Amino acid sequence: MSAMQGDYGTVSYIIYLAQFILLITVLITLFFSLKNLASDKGNLKKSLMSLGAFAMVILVAFLFSSGEETPMQDGEMLSASGARMVETGIRTFYFLTVIAVGAMAFHSIKKLIKK
Repeated sequence: MSAMQGDYGTVSYIIYLAQFILLITVLITLFFSLKNLASDKGNLKKSLMSLGAFAMVILVAFLFSSGEETPMQDGEMLSASGARMVETGIRTFYFLTVIAVGAMAFHSIKKLIKK
């Protein structure tokens, strides 16, 4: 009943505990993933190449983006750099979508031709 009246003391501790458990889980997952990558040179090379390709897509999206100050709904202005980052994220999403659909279409056509 007290949480419904605005006393969130107990709920706050549970949320902090959940965030702490999530942080520990993420750190353990990252540690073992990086440990596994470091143990196999082939997987490390493939992962670094994929990471580089992803960085290139983001760079291309950034270069295609233009930023201009934009008024927001709350009356404040979104800076030109902020608008450019938002546009970069949207363009990155579009580029990755086109790449994924293209890869699926390519492999489907290749599979049909192979038969």
